[in-house]
Amino acid sequence: MTKLPPPAPPVFGSGAVIPEGHRSGFASFVGRPNAGKSTLTNALVGTKVAITSDKPQTTRSVIRGIVHREDAQLVLVDTPGVHRPRTLLGERLNDLVLSTWSEVDVVAVCFPANEKIGPGDRFIVNELTKVKRTPKIAVATKTDLASPERIAEHLLDISALGHDTGTDWLEIVPVSAQDGSQVGLLADLLVGRLPEGPPLYPEGELTDSPEETLVAELIREAALDGVRDELPHSIAVVVEEMTLREDRPADKPLLDVHANLYVERDSQKGIVIGRKGARLKTVGAAARQQIEALLGTPVFLDLQVKIAKDWQRDPRQLRKLGF
Repeated sequence: MTKLPPPAPPVFGSGAVIPEGHRSGFASFVGRPNAGKSTLTNALVGTKVAITSDKPQTTRSVIRGIVHREDAQLVLVDTPGVHRPRTLLGERLNDLVLSTWSEVDVVAVCFPANEKIGPGDRFIVNELTKVKRTPKIAVATKTDLASPERIAEHLLDISALGHDTGTDWLEIVPVSAQDGSQVGLLADLLVGRLPEGPPLYPEGELTDSPEETLVAELIREAALDGVRDELPHSIAVVVEEMTLREDRPADKPLLDVHANLYVERDSQKGIVIGRKGARLKTVGAAARQQIEALLGTPVFLDLQVKIAKDWQRDPRQLRKLGF
């Protein structure tokens, strides 16, 4: 899991004409957990391809979102947040991020404007200095949550961090994924660092993640909502089966989704299920709504909660859960 898989082979119609000067390539959003990377990915793509949560370290996969423009195709790699790892899972996620940085055409480092630059930001930028050749853009995210004075101070702090770490920012740009402020400008800056070339993916394709991966992430997003601080890191979801139900009329399809939600201890299982199953029912309803919006098909969601003891520290369990 330390290499970006190659993009799908491009598929073009026989009359497709690639404009002269067309650019295509990869950009990666990085930053400490909960810096707004997933929300920014979704804003640029124009639809939800990465889960968002107020819980840190929620992204565990390299989700690729695809931005189609007449002059370019920008493939966004939304990586897990870099952090000082405490578990084998954390080490593997960090290795995944470091390898991704060296393979993309440009890295955009996210610093939330509603929070001061801290040790976590400095740790990430210092790690990024190991990747010498990849151009780097600094992004002040969540500007809708900060005053103009705070944003101005934040931009100066980002500049100072670059100077202190020997990082040459190509640009420092403030954006808000929530209200769309300067999202288009950021896209232009990222596209400007891509090499010339034809599109890497067919027009209309918004992500290359398998549907099962996206569905599992949506279930985990629903399960993360409202849980205690220590529980999010212990939750993993595996989609066991996704099939259209047989004997249904073509105009009334129903997709059966069977998924297991794994936690590490019996006490956590009780939290996820809730009193008389109430919380699991809420999680299922929220996830089903998101899955139906993603796939455009009515869904029957069967969720089971299981225990995989200390899976974050167990290599065998990590492999089983796809890490």
